Amino acid sequence: MATLGRACLILALAVAVYGVLASVRAARTRDRAWAASGRRAMYAVAGLTVAAFAVLEAAFLRSDFSFAVVATHSSTTTPTFYKAAAAWSSQEGSLLLWLLLLSLASSGVLFATRRRMRDVTPWAGAVLLGFAGFFAGLLVFSASPFGLLSPVPAEGTGLMPLLRHPSMMIHPPMLYAGYTLFTVPFAFAIGALIERRVDAEWITATRRFALAAWLFLGIGILLGARWSYSELGWGGYWAWDPVENASLLPWLTGTAFLHSVMIQERRGMLKVWNVSLILGTGILAILGTFLVRSGILDSIHAFGASTLGTPFVLFIAVLLIGSVALVVSRREALRSEHRLDSMLSREAIFVFNNIVLVAMAFVILFLTFFPLIAEAVTGEKRALGPPLFDRFTVPLTLALVLLSGIGPVIAWRRATPASVKRSFRVPVGAALVVLVGLLAAGGVASRPLALGMFVAGAFVAGTVGQELWRGARARRAMSGERLPLALVQVVRRNRRRYGGYAIHLGMAVLFVGVAASTAFQETSDVRIRPGQTTTVDGYEIRYVRATAAVDVRAERLERLRLGADLQVTKDGRQVAALHTERGYYPSFDPSLGAVGRFFQGEATSEVGLDAGAFRDVWTVVSPDQQIIDQVVDGVDRRLGPDASPEQAFRAAVGFTEVYRQGGPEATFRVLISPMVTWVWVGALMVFGGGIVCLWPAPRTVPSRATAGYAARVARELGRA
Repeated sequence: MATLGRACLILALAVAVYGVLASVRAARTRDRAWAASGRRAMYAVAGLTVAAFAVLEAAFLRSDFSFAVVATHSSTTTPTFYKAAAAWSSQEGSLLLWLLLLSLASSGVLFATRRRMRDVTPWAGAVLLGFAGFFAGLLVFSASPFGLLSPVPAEGTGLMPLLRHPSMMIHPPMLYAGYTLFTVPFAFAIGALIERRVDAEWITATRRFALAAWLFLGIGILLGARWSYSELGWGGYWAWDPVENASLLPWLTGTAFLHSVMIQERRGMLKVWNVSLILGTGILAILGTFLVRSGILDSIHAFGASTLGTPFVLFIAVLLIGSVALVVSRREALRSEHRLDSMLSREAIFVFNNIVLVAMAFVILFLTFFPLIAEAVTGEKRALGPPLFDRFTVPLTLALVLLSGIGPVIAWRRATPASVKRSFRVPVGAALVVLVGLLAAGGVASRPLALGMFVAGAFVAGTVGQELWRGARARRAMSGERLPLALVQVVRRNRRRYGGYAIHLGMAVLFVGVAASTAFQETSDVRIRPGQTTTVDGYEIRYVRATAAVDVRAERLERLRLGADLQVTKDGRQVAALHTERGYYPSFDPSLGAVGRFFQGEATSEVGLDAGAFRDVWTVVSPDQQIIDQVVDGVDRRLGPDASPEQAFRAAVGFTEVYRQGGPEATFRVLISPMVTWVWVGALMVFGGGIVCLWPAPRTVPSRATAGYAARVARELGRA
């Protein structure tokens, strides 16, 4: 089976190289036969990659430990659900997943555009096949997932404990789908520049791919944030980790691109912005992939040091130099067809939006790589903490939220004072109501950035509500439908516009949740015994009892769990009953002792969480290590180093009974975080709006509008 997988990858590499040559020849000669041959080469690469990935998945599902990657990332006791996900937990498997998604997306776009843009598409195909060839080359020469072990071990080491979470099935594929889909508009932008076809056709051909990339990458980012909040045991959902930042960078520039292209489609402006943004986004997607695999920056998400850094750096350098050279050489063709008529216009707001998003991306990129820059200059690597990232990004985020409320309602080309007054009456009113209410309630004025985010969120909500009301009233005036049905129909018939409104509102809700949960969070670290209570922000947390258990799977000691049951009350009323625990996974070194080896391996935290609409109670336990050591020393000393599996099992069970009955002290971290749920609700609104934008609009049959209809619509809009 390994031979079959290797053969598929070698063939995929050879076919990709052929496809590049065939596509370039087709582009130069305008020969449709060569274009079709290059396109079929991509289909073949996709088929071969599917076959190779199927071989790898089969090896994981069958626990075939002759595969080195299976032996080091799975075991016979790993649940089938996680065996399937373990295929991309390794460096080699994740690269194969990257190639799989890239080849499938590329095949889809080349098939969809086979009769369009016959001059640009072959160049785009050559670029996409070049990407495929690069990753196939890495898999063949540097990171083969089909390496074999001899002798074959009887058991594997298992999946890394931190990865044993349901999000492992979705989070990495979503990120990789976002990365790979961004290569599609990147490739077509390259083709359009080569051919000097810098109109909006390449944008139209790839818009859905760009939007899907943005959507998948965003879902992946938020799934990672949720995973961090519920599993990593530090109490937050975003730590400005280098790998987290690497996924955020192309999402930010992709967001700017999706806004900016509307100006080019409507008025032929911002052409340099658009090609630069999408080329930068494609390069940042590769940079994100590089950061995970190179190990050059410290990250809990990275695979560690590897030999892949050099080829990635060279590849990124080629992409960057080639992109800059193309944009500079085509600067005359990229001139805007119109100039900006007024700073008070939708075009100007979109430009400001681009500036803020690109500035945010630049700040995050610089701060992420600052440790390397400092090391190169001073010889010392200096890590930067989250407060510095927050200092620069929070004001930019506030500006971004405000712009997202202004853009949808301000007029194109030039807004008049009368139109501005009419358009912003409701949003400004909503913002003022929230501002006055919060100041009257007290406790917010001392945190001006959080206050500003609440007010900006109300402004965006007012904008979206006003636009929905106007659209529904206009539809009702024209069709005579009831208002709820008119609202559904107006959204259905203009999904791109109203899906965008939902995204803007969702982002405002999300950032309001972020502002509240960070500015007003209360944290306490306390050491208590069973029966004792601690108070945090008016909530009483009672340590009810210690818990301990041993997990056994297929007659193998899988995990030892030490935890606590907690009771949460407020004003004498029970709010929640929580359980939090620390899971210990054994080291494979028997000399550490039958029980002691559990505390020399990896450990994970299970969070106790009571999530509410306006506050979360979040707890995590750290069992007392001194007590653990005392009990472990006594148990392991009695057994000696040659304990049988049965003796080891009895010792582990005995340890849990002693620990549970001893009423041990434990250290608890307790967080009372307001409005965290709004972060997840806002994310769902964003992704729901993205799906609405992606969903094909219904086909409409042109009809003859009457003068009466037009007059009624005009009257309704005038009253709005």
